Amino acid sequence: MREQLDLQANQIEMVLASHRINSCVIGGTVTLRTVRFHLALRMDARLAQLKGLSEEIALSLDAPACRVVGDNGALSIEIPRAEPSKVSVIDLCGRMGAAPPCSPVLGLDDHGTPLLLNLNSPDVAHVLISGTTGSGKTALAVAMALSLAMLNPQRSVQLLVIDPKGHGLGYLTGLPHLMWPPISDLPETLERLRWLVGEVERRDSVGIGQPLIAVFVDELADLLMMGGKEMEFTMTRLMQRGREAGVHLIACTQKPTTTVIGSLIKANFPVRIVGSVTSPDEARVATGISGSGAERLQGRGDFILVSKGRGTHFAGGYVSGEEARDEVARLRASLRQQTPLASGNGLVLHRVG
Repeated sequence: MREQLDLQANQIEMVLASHRINSCVIGGTVTLRTVRFHLALRMDARLAQLKGLSEEIALSLDAPACRVVGDNGALSIEIPRAEPSKVSVIDLCGRMGAAPPCSPVLGLDDHGTPLLLNLNSPDVAHVLISGTTGSGKTALAVAMALSLAMLNPQRSVQLLVIDPKGHGLGYLTGLPHLMWPPISDLPETLERLRWLVGEVERRDSVGIGQPLIAVFVDELADLLMMGGKEMEFTMTRLMQRGREAGVHLIACTQKPTTTVIGSLIKANFPVRIVGSVTSPDEARVATGISGSGAERLQGRGDFILVSKGRGTHFAGGYVSGEEARDEVARLRASLRQQTPLASGNGLVLHRVG
């Protein structure tokens, strides 16, 4: 592999030199999903100039895509590995010691550090996961929900799962932390959400926010379209008042545009997780920022998390159907155990929020 990396580094330098950009590769990082080549550039080299060469660099390396990445003042060229490895959330949760409460595991950042999202943070509130078919957004939602259950007792976290198509989040069926079995029926969805709005108002009146309730929704746009004005009103009210009452929405959608999701998106989703999209315009709409590079993501768990205007690239966590069923069975068998999982080697965590 070292010989191949050296050849690719030489190829990158040749492409840059052909455009009169004096540069050399000074090192690199190999992760589960990507190879990143770190560059030393002359002072007058421009980031926009490098980004304009991304397609040419990818072609020279026979790679499907190439991203130009800026990190703490340094620039790197990143390409996907030919055979990326999956990030096992079951494994990550099992290796964590005292994991932060109410923080689902997202996956691994570019430095190989477990990435968690603090739902209790005022900067998080609600999360929108978007991307095309095959981007891995539903798989990520399953991994997040399961990690919450693995790392938190029922007295701290409860889950409400809404699955309009009836199969995306089905692996969570039987999880002890579920308030009800996954819901796919539209009238039942409205009934449960109306109840939850009432619960939010009750909590507000007595000043409590526990246990945290995480509401996972697959295909948010479809749900709003089928439910009409009543669904949009109920969802909007839940999001506007839910944060202070400890109720958080984690929603998946293919098309995160205001025409599809209405006024919900801009005001109520301060955290965006974006998988592969089809164009720079879609990337800008999905992330809420310009120049994120989301249009060059490779799908199958390749994500950018955007919080407070900053993007963090990460490899999304994954749980197979068999692993999910086994873990649900294990959690049900240990129902009397009301403490978070603990073991481990004390991993250093990258916690957002």
